[in-house]
Amino acid sequence: MNKTQFVVRVALATLASFPTLAQSPVAYSWTNLPKIAQPVFRKDTISVLAYGAKPDGVTLNTKSINAAISACSQKGGGVVLVPSGIWMTGPIELKSNVNLHLKKSATLLFTTDKNQYALVEGVYEGKRAARNQSPISGINLTNVAITGQGIVDGNGDVWRAVNKGQLTDSQWQEKVASGGVLKDDGKVWYPSEQFKRATTENRSMLLAAGKAPQDFADMKDFLRPNLLVLTGCKKVLLEGVTFQNSPAWCLHPLMCQDLTIRNVTTKNPEYAHNGDGMDIESCKNFLIEGCTLDVGDDAICIKSGKDEEGRKRGMPTENGIIRNNIVYNGHGGFVVGSEMSGGARYIFVSNCTFMGTDKGLRFKSVRGRGGVVEHIYAKDIFMKDIAQEAIFFDMYYFVKFATDGERDERPVINEGTPVFRNMKFENIVCNGATKGVFIRGLPEMPIKNIEMDNLVLQADKGVELIDASDIRLTHTQLITKETKPVILVDNSHNLTFDAVQYDANTNLLFSITGERSQAIRVSHTDLTKAKTKAEFTKGAAEKQLIISQ
Repeated sequence: MNKTQFVVRVALATLASFPTLAQSPVAYSWTNLPKIAQPVFRKDTISVLAYGAKPDGVTLNTKSINAAISACSQKGGGVVLVPSGIWMTGPIELKSNVNLHLKKSATLLFTTDKNQYALVEGVYEGKRAARNQSPISGINLTNVAITGQGIVDGNGDVWRAVNKGQLTDSQWQEKVASGGVLKDDGKVWYPSEQFKRATTENRSMLLAAGKAPQDFADMKDFLRPNLLVLTGCKKVLLEGVTFQNSPAWCLHPLMCQDLTIRNVTTKNPEYAHNGDGMDIESCKNFLIEGCTLDVGDDAICIKSGKDEEGRKRGMPTENGIIRNNIVYNGHGGFVVGSEMSGGARYIFVSNCTFMGTDKGLRFKSVRGRGGVVEHIYAKDIFMKDIAQEAIFFDMYYFVKFATDGERDERPVINEGTPVFRNMKFENIVCNGATKGVFIRGLPEMPIKNIEMDNLVLQADKGVELIDASDIRLTHTQLITKETKPVILVDNSHNLTFDAVQYDANTNLLFSITGERSQAIRVSHTDLTKAKTKAEFTKGAAEKQLIISQ
């Protein structure tokens, strides 16, 4: 087996260290947070200069850098030093007990020569797939790190397609002049004819039975790599470094244990397709703190495999601490899904700031995924200028509804039914969003047992609850532009609204619709400020709104 292959099957060797969803993990809490073991390295230092590397931005240093890493590991480990300079290189393979340390002003710049990246078996959105070898990778390692104050640059622009509308006129002209080909309508730039053909023919990169990576050679240019992929590793540290300009996802720890990402910056252009910042997939015991993200897709994202393949892997992402991070551009500040078929649990998010992300706290899935997502806790989250929803749950990810707008309401529960439950969000401030809270579950499996306490949400719209149950909204201020209604309830039950404040002269406080809307309790809330307290449609019964003081 080629040592550079991103062999997903390495998970089998470590599967025993991950409890299945049927087992009961430690009941972590804010006073009993998960413990993350840290790697330890010898102080012995090897410079890549000693192996012939040159920081001139021209010399291809792949062999030199990998030789230094291998020699360090074989001697028992230590530090491989990358001094200041621009170090052009092809794929780098990390080794156990090695800390790759980038000095300030050191840049690892990955070559635009795609022939340097072998076709390998990897993972694409939770499933086995043919990929180009990642610029940085490691498999089944123990004690491994990338530290320092340098930059890792994936040269991603040569890999990515881009829509004309995502660039300024001058940027588009520069892109066209750089080479590549255009879509027939002239509105999309592709890196190559091969990329264009694979896209327009909707070619799959998935490794079905009997398929090998080399079978995809005619679409190699389309198989964009993630910048860094660590598979089945233990005691991993990423600290201080800037990871930027990735061809696809930036950081992808897969089936790792005891992972720390500290004071890292991830940067991808806003137009970067699949330009996620961090995708923590099927990992156990992890800490993400002090990081800054400005990316083209989800920022900090929790995943655990996709559909049947993810369920068979059976590795939840669990026991995580995410704190003191800042997210600028991104499709979500903290995200779970949509590939979460192995589940996620006991994740604690605190003291994070989201500035201008599409969404804030984002949870997404769809029928067929399966998986259980529970025990997610967030507190002290501060958001500004959120383009869409501040708190968002949707079980219809990428689903096109029927032309009449009705949802598919077949009450079928099976192994592909996603379950999202048992979460608490507290001390959340959002200054600007289209919606404060949006929760949409499935008729057969509502989003359930979500507690939200001490929220101040300034948004165009307030709260929408669709196919949800056991939702508690307490001590919350809703400052909304639209006041008809402030709170929409659609086929949801066992809801509690306690000490909710809203704007004076509101036209309609509650719109309650659907015969499954039941047991809606309102307390310690001044209803006199609303011109109309509530309206009931589509079978909703007025008696189901229970008011007390």
